[in-house]
Amino acid sequence: MKGILGRKVGMTEVFATDGKLIPVTVIEVQPNVVTQIKTTEKDGYDAIQLGAFDKKEKVSNNPEKGHAKKANTSPKRFLKEIRGVDTSAYTLGQVIEADVFKNGDTVDVTGTSKGKGFQGVIKRWNQSRGPETHGSTYHRRVGSLGTMRPMRVLKGKKLPGHMGHETITIQNLMVVDVDVENKYILVSGNVPGAKNSYVFIREAIKGDKKLGAVELISYEELVNEPVVENDEVKEEVVLNETSEETAEEVNNETEETKEETPEVVEETKETEEVSE
Repeated sequence: MKGILGRKVGMTEVFATDGKLIPVTVIEVQPNVVTQIKTTEKDGYDAIQLGAFDKKEKVSNNPEKGHAKKANTSPKRFLKEIRGVDTSAYTLGQVIEADVFKNGDTVDVTGTSKGKGFQGVIKRWNQSRGPETHGSTYHRRVGSLGTMRPMRVLKGKKLPGHMGHETITIQNLMVVDVDVENKYILVSGNVPGAKNSYVFIREAIKGDKKLGAVELISYEELVNEPVVENDEVKEEVVLNETSEETAEEVNNETEETKEETPEVVEETKETEEVSE
């Protein structure tokens, strides 16, 4: 099992070379630090604790400072444990980058959904409303509570209450692109949580571990600047270094056409005189 901590930036879309448009979520992945290693002998289970996104020391308490000092790092805002790992492969204070995942990997992403406050049964449980006219006093209220024999509300009854702000995991998402230099990971589909919220990316526990890498289209900027020569505006063609011979051929052809144009003009004048 492997994983990494990140922060949701937002959503965008990318194009694959086969023409498919893939909606993706951009997740910022700053370097993660192994802040603690737990073993079966000492803690009863094997796990590592990762920390990401620095926190100012002036807003950190002493336990946070001491915990981070053991790993020779600064206090972190987001801490998370990963169980089921080989603890011998990690050292305290080790830095983990975004390249822990590759293009085509299948991952599960865990985040906290958006909080929506106290909501009724129509929005919270997608129930239907009552009639709006003919003197009905039943519009958006709760329906029947069911049997009366227990003389109490049964546990799990769908009633109004707090909605959202829950820990949700979206499974079997595909890693579309990994950029260590710019520190981000593109994950196909949606990810729970609002923008700038923290998410936990880990190896998928179900389905295929590898769906197959997706080759994305890369764009190169070509700047065409107008160049003024002899009171005529011409476009400058930007060519690669490997196409120097083709550039010389194009220039030779243009010079030949310039030399041939006066003869064509004289022939046209002679034909006009003959016609008159």
